[in-house]
Amino acid sequence: MNAQWTTRPPAAAKPLRWAADAITTMREGARLRLDHSVQSLWSVDRTIEQIRRDGAPYAAVETVLRGFGAYAGEVIARHTGAEWLETGGELVLRTPDGRLWDPRAEARRCFEGDGSLRLLCREAMR
Repeated sequence: MNAQWTTRPPAAAKPLRWAADAITTMREGARLRLDHSVQSLWSVDRTIEQIRRDGAPYAAVETVLRGFGAYAGEVIARHTGAEWLETGGELVLRTPDGRLWDPRAEARRCFEGDGSLRLLCREAMR
């Protein structure tokens, strides 16, 4: 299911920008096209794993990880109708069933070797 919006909540502005930056970075730097499909998250997980294996310090890749998390959030939003909202100063997704998801935190966990944006998306779509 692809949800379509005529307007997006104000909280979506930052994640949309961060996701767009990640898409551009992957297209221009890694020659990978991210198409907002669930399958594209497999490439994102692999890319994060490679960054970690290369030994990059978190501070050097924090912005990229934020973009990857926002991209995963947009994949979830487009396939489930979830909406971004700001709660306690943090941006999270709320799926139509009321569950809250933090794909940016999942991107950090993925970088630490203990997370998967693809699996987060699969869980959110259940």
